[in-house]
Amino acid sequence: MKDFDDYSHQYQSIRMRREDGILEMQFHTNGKAFRWGRAAAGELEAAFLDVGRDRENQVIILTGAADEYSGPAVPPVGPDGTGGHRTPESVTPAWWDAVYWEGKHLLMNLLNIEVPMISAVNGPALRHAEIPLLCDVVLASENAAFQDSAHFTAGSIPGDGVHIVFPLLMGTNRGRYFLYTGQVLTALQAQEYGLVNEILPQADLLPRAWELARQFMWQSPLVRRYTRVLLTEDIKRRMQALLGYGLALEGMGDSRLNRKPRG
Repeated sequence: MKDFDDYSHQYQSIRMRREDGILEMQFHTNGKAFRWGRAAAGELEAAFLDVGRDRENQVIILTGAADEYSGPAVPPVGPDGTGGHRTPESVTPAWWDAVYWEGKHLLMNLLNIEVPMISAVNGPALRHAEIPLLCDVVLASENAAFQDSAHFTAGSIPGDGVHIVFPLLMGTNRGRYFLYTGQVLTALQAQEYGLVNEILPQADLLPRAWELARQFMWQSPLVRRYTRVLLTEDIKRRMQALLGYGLALEGMGDSRLNRKPRG
């Protein structure tokens, strides 16, 4: 079992505070809106493992900093080959293996947290929006938006879990369209598609998340824990079957052996 004091202050990209068993995790970059990168992804992978191992965590709230949940958006590939990802010119199997390992464990560590999870999406989630959407309850601010900017439109295969999460939550055709086109969903559209449960003014977002978390605390620990286990089991099975395969294909597609580096 992990001790909260041992891990709660060790992550540069995550602020943690816990009151009465409710843990709030705020993702940020230098106190501002959260920016994705290899270091940040590694911190989330490790933090979700630590949080899941600490049985004093009874309900989890995920949120972002400032007025954005996660970014920045990756510019799409243009007709002249500009835009897209700036990955190494030659992606070797050894280089991609670290991404593959991290990608698998990040999402599985999140799903292995055996207590209810609430996301408070405080603004646009333009990269890895699947993370807040894997929570049991999804609250969004009025200015929230959802996009997968970092894959197909940016010249990369959407194989690191988004290929499972979005078709599952949105429906197969809506999910495929979303991934192929880089569609940006407003909070209202996301609610209509079944991704978001409640839309609130930003000032009311975290208070509502804490209100729900305290409501969940009325139940016994086993009711909370086993409900989360039961309601994530199907998603975990899909991840076990398809996540590694998707990451392997994404690595093959990111190889620069058959295409020029993009700017």
